[in-house]
Amino acid sequence: MTHLWVRAEQRANEERVGLTPDGCAALIKAGLRVTVEDSDVRAIPIDGYRAAGAVIAAQNSWPEAPADAIIFGLKELPEDGTALPHRHIMFGHAFKGQPAGQELLKRFKAGGGTLYDLEYLVDENGRRVAAFGYWAGFAGAAVSLKCWLAQQRGEICGPVGVYAGRDALVADLTAEMRGIDTGRPRAIVIGALGRVGTGASDLCEAMGMQVTRWDMAETASGGPFPQIMQHEIFLNCILARPGTPVFVPATAPTDPRKLTVIGDIACDPTSDFSPIKVYDRTTTWAEPALRVHDAPPLDVTAIDNLPSMLPVESSQDYAAQLLPTLLELNHLETGVWGRAKDTFLTHLAKV
Repeated sequence: MTHLWVRAEQRANEERVGLTPDGCAALIKAGLRVTVEDSDVRAIPIDGYRAAGAVIAAQNSWPEAPADAIIFGLKELPEDGTALPHRHIMFGHAFKGQPAGQELLKRFKAGGGTLYDLEYLVDENGRRVAAFGYWAGFAGAAVSLKCWLAQQRGEICGPVGVYAGRDALVADLTAEMRGIDTGRPRAIVIGALGRVGTGASDLCEAMGMQVTRWDMAETASGGPFPQIMQHEIFLNCILARPGTPVFVPATAPTDPRKLTVIGDIACDPTSDFSPIKVYDRTTTWAEPALRVHDAPPLDVTAIDNLPSMLPVESSQDYAAQLLPTLLELNHLETGVWGRAKDTFLTHLAKV
């Protein structure tokens, strides 16, 4: 019997989960065994999983899970260097040359485990079967607007936190906009036709901002793209990959520009293929803005777990997309799971 073990998230400011109680009940009905760790931060209470029939385990007890269990989480494991003997489903950020990702692959190699990276669960056409994109875009645009509002006050953006839902976030931004007499900023969204870009555009529209939407057609020339510099806010919603054009060159801070905030929602600054060349590290909930130039200001915000700002809505959305694939866990050597394993083995061989 396939055993799915849903671990508690151990990263700060992470309240999401990839399986809801309804999804848990569907897996159990399909013949899977489901264990769910207790959690003092998960946005969806444990009682729902218990009622669905899951076995409840102690928080962070996954290292002692049975050897045949498939450990399912979203964000990174603690970076303690321990070998990883289990099969894991999570966002590993390990296949694009990221330094931390290379260390993760070494841990899998040492333990003999397998990584089924959620970013690489794709159908036969190479399209991801599930993504947090919409809510990443929505929250990322919100943080970018907060950075711009802080600049209007002569400040740098302070800490951000969790919201009960979309309406609460919009209400907070609306209140923060009061007293700002410089008008609304203009935003340009690259990747506007995708889920991330749609979420980013929707937030901007909800706040009454003018939005320029670009996608593949507008960036096919390969650049340069001086139009980006004529907007106050640039929102990057395209994942870094070979062939991605440079949208913001290293010279941007001192180039003539109206641009003062870059929201790198795709958030992959350590990749060689990053299209934004003015920063080299992610930002945090405590310090969401990285100032890369002072006069005029240029701030970059690049938080890599943005959907957790809206943990209930983003969890429900993602879990619904992923559930049909989880229901195929009895067939790990074929289809979506087989492709993900092949991707892992290809990269593991390079370690």
